[in-house]
Amino acid sequence: MKKSLLDRALDLSGAILLTAILGFVLLPFLVVAIASFNDGAILSFPPRAWSLRWYANAFQYRDFGAGLINSLKVAALGASIALIAGAGFAYVLDRYRFAGKTALNAVLMSPLIIPNFTIGLGLLILSAAAALPRSLWLVVATHVIIVFPFVVRSVYVSLKNFERRYEQAAESLGGAPLHVLLTITLPLLVPGLVSGGLFAAILSFNEFTASLFVVNQSTQTLPVAMYNYVREYADPTLAALSVVYVAVVAVILLIIHKLFRLEKVLNVE
Repeated sequence: MKKSLLDRALDLSGAILLTAILGFVLLPFLVVAIASFNDGAILSFPPRAWSLRWYANAFQYRDFGAGLINSLKVAALGASIALIAGAGFAYVLDRYRFAGKTALNAVLMSPLIIPNFTIGLGLLILSAAAALPRSLWLVVATHVIIVFPFVVRSVYVSLKNFERRYEQAAESLGGAPLHVLLTITLPLLVPGLVSGGLFAAILSFNEFTASLFVVNQSTQTLPVAMYNYVREYADPTLAALSVVYVAVVAVILLIIHKLFRLEKVLNVE
């Protein structure tokens, strides 16, 4: 069926609007990416001469390497702890009725409305009062508190969309509760678990505000190391590092998409 003039005009205007939105979103990154190839020691746009020297500097700067390792450790540990604990709390909130359920849910969601710097400052004060060192585990605990609500909500939504008849069928055939949980419930909750863990890992890796209060020189994460660098230098190294970071994240997301299909993991299929 041939489209009318109005339909074609709407299609064209929709395409133009989508292009404009994508351009607006990508424009800052494009500016940073172009500026990262500046040969000069002062960040400027557009570059007068082109060079890859700042990419080499980003890989050679020691604090960035140490911060990357710390960020990966904190993200892996924090996301794992938050995923296990968050899935357990989401299961309890969905399957059981008990006094104080609403209050418990409010407490679990409270990090969403409490500023991250408040969480970091509060844990710093508590650790100082308890004479606890500012170790990597303090950073992990801080990140677990911040990402915990995202895991709980992700798994909780999956449980709400869960078809309980599969569990009931397994139980009617003599399946033990633990066996049903491991063979029926958890496999069907994989999209929610993967999306919760993915959000937790990304948020933990990017977390800066709270981390600034609880890290020291040996435990500083990559965002803190980048902040400390920009306080001392104004060269395009951070622009180069940002481009590398975006490229690596894009590759990781493509791999996850190939393995799990992101539209299924994010419940938008």
